[in-house]
Amino acid sequence: MTTENIKKWVSLWADDLLVNKDYLDELDTPIGDDDHGTNMERGAKAIQEVLMNEYTDPQELTKKVAMALLTKVGGASGVIYGTAFLEMSKETSLPEMIKAGIAGIQKRGKAEFGEKTLLDVWLPIEDAILAGNLDEDKVTAAVDATIPLLAKKGRAEFVGEESIGHVDPGAVSSGYLFKALIKVGE
Repeated sequence: MTTENIKKWVSLWADDLLVNKDYLDELDTPIGDDDHGTNMERGAKAIQEVLMNEYTDPQELTKKVAMALLTKVGGASGVIYGTAFLEMSKETSLPEMIKAGIAGIQKRGKAEFGEKTLLDVWLPIEDAILAGNLDEDKVTAAVDATIPLLAKKGRAEFVGEESIGHVDPGAVSSGYLFKALIKVGE
């Protein structure tokens, strides 16, 4: 991944997070603290600040994005996304970056596939990237696959069975991340 690709990728993601702030809060209302959009809005603004500087090293840029997410985003999302990007900053190829991001998510969040978290999007996307067939339909399918799941992590875990039937807000914000990545490749 080049510096320019990463800039474009996280810029497009930040734009989507800002546009969809209220929607993300709405999704978080029945199964969380109704603040996922507000938290991610802070992260998006912090990413935009990072992008105001010049970078020649893609790993340095990715690490700056990680630190912005870790320090500006509230709740578990900041720690999870920040850790993912921090681990991604240690790699240079997209497949290795995504693999490292997943490892960071699993390490920090203690999550596994099927527990109604953003990991339920990252893992299928990793498979699609490795197969060379990532597209928006695969991203949408991964996000939607969280709807029937019982939440086993985070605030959503506390609502128990009521979490079934709701899409995971972190899965949606991850969906925006990977749809932005697809746009970079266009």
